[in-house]
Amino acid sequence: MNGKDRQGLGWGERHFPNADLYEADLAGVDLRGADLQGADLCRADLHGANLEDAEMIGADLVGADLVEADLAGANLTAADLSGAVLTGANLQDANLGQTDLHGADLTGANLQNANLRQANLRQADLRDADLRGADLSDADLSDADLQGASLLGGAGAPPPGGP
Repeated sequence: MNGKDRQGLGWGERHFPNADLYEADLAGVDLRGADLQGADLCRADLHGANLEDAEMIGADLVGADLVEADLAGANLTAADLSGAVLTGANLQDANLGQTDLHGADLTGANLQNANLRQANLRQADLRDADLRGADLSDADLSDADLQGASLLGGAGAPPPGGP
């Protein structure tokens, strides 16, 4: 699909593996539980979208707008979210293991109990993010901004004062 909008998606359909949704306008769309494995969502507008429990393994979300999106319980293993904007997004209980979040904006995001094992968070903006209970084992937090972030109780969390 290269229509750049919601047309042609077949709403009600939940299976879009390897879909071409480059720069698609999906703001506010309900994609709960959708299969978006390997989908190209580069620079897509997913502002306020509901992606709760979505399967997004290996999806390409480089530069995507996920401001205030609901990704609770979503599986984003090995997805590329570098440069994505996830300000205020809900990623509680999400699987972000081995995910590339290099330079992503996660300001004020809810990452409670999220799996961030081996995630690339280099230069990520995590100001005021809630990382309580998150697993940060072997995650790369080099040059990440953790000012005001809540980190208590997470595995592999950096000591107070930053990485």
